[in-house]
Amino acid sequence: MRAIVFAGPGSFSLQEVPDPVPGPREVLVRVQAVGICGTDLHVLEGEFEPTVFPIVPGHETSGVVESVGDAVTEFAPGDRVSVDPTLTCGECSFCADGHANLCLRWNGSGVARTNGSVADFQVAPVKNVHHLSDDVDLDLAAMIEPLSCAIRGYDLLPRRMGEHYLVYGAGTMGLMMAQLAPRAGAASVAVVDRNPTRLEAAQDVGVELVATSADDVQRRGGWDVVIDCTGVVAAIEDGLTRVRRGGTFQQFGVAPTDAKATFSPFRVYNDELTVVGSMAVLNSYARAVEMFTAGALDTKPMVSHAFALEDYGDALELFRAGTGRKLQIRPQLSSSVELG
Repeated sequence: MRAIVFAGPGSFSLQEVPDPVPGPREVLVRVQAVGICGTDLHVLEGEFEPTVFPIVPGHETSGVVESVGDAVTEFAPGDRVSVDPTLTCGECSFCADGHANLCLRWNGSGVARTNGSVADFQVAPVKNVHHLSDDVDLDLAAMIEPLSCAIRGYDLLPRRMGEHYLVYGAGTMGLMMAQLAPRAGAASVAVVDRNPTRLEAAQDVGVELVATSADDVQRRGGWDVVIDCTGVVAAIEDGLTRVRRGGTFQQFGVAPTDAKATFSPFRVYNDELTVVGSMAVLNSYARAVEMFTAGALDTKPMVSHAFALEDYGDALELFRAGTGRKLQIRPQLSSSVELG
């Protein structure tokens, strides 16, 4: 099969590699669509500590079952599926405590030690594969994995009905967090991003209050909940100053491992601020499938480009430039398309 292979930091190529063969309790999936995520760039640049090269990237995956292992009865060839990339040991103290996303041997397909889905096929354990109904758009279903991360983020927020939310970043995660906020009881939601095109996407998915600076969407006393979906230090530092007394700041965006932000410890103490992180997925993937199937998000405006496997390098350049919205690789495409 064809696959993009990250050979080492900064090095990748399209290669012909052996077709993966499913084990007894594994499923072989023909990849329909896989999203490009900021984590992919961190992996490629060698900035993600668990990564072992060489590795096939890709962890936001939808597809169709090609074949199954001898002991698999839950799936059959032709089933439409979404693939959870999270792989944990189930043995360490964090797994035992119900925090498997902090697993001491944490692994993720396309991210750490197991090959991902920027390829014609991907093999996955049966427990990581989820059925999709026939009425689900299989291309857009690659958005289920980021949705599962967003749901995890909301699981961690100490939220109340009628609060006011400020979201930094109108990329995929920012748009998802903003769309989920009303479902979590938000009275209002504002999104800040320096990219006017991304702010247009925010408006397309129903966010009414958008701005290129938080100065333009100030609330008297501050915001009840501020969520950073950028991982950019300047945005994080600014966001921390926008939280009202007794409010919550969530670090959701992925910052570089060596990034440092400055904040006022006195204000955290004196204003009783809650600062909470959110890392990846925890017991939220099945819920993401249910919510996606039920139409909880408007994802169509969020996907701007679909690339053929051969054009992976072009997709990365577009991603680095901040052009477009969610970019996908669709291995069955013969040429890349701009979706609008």
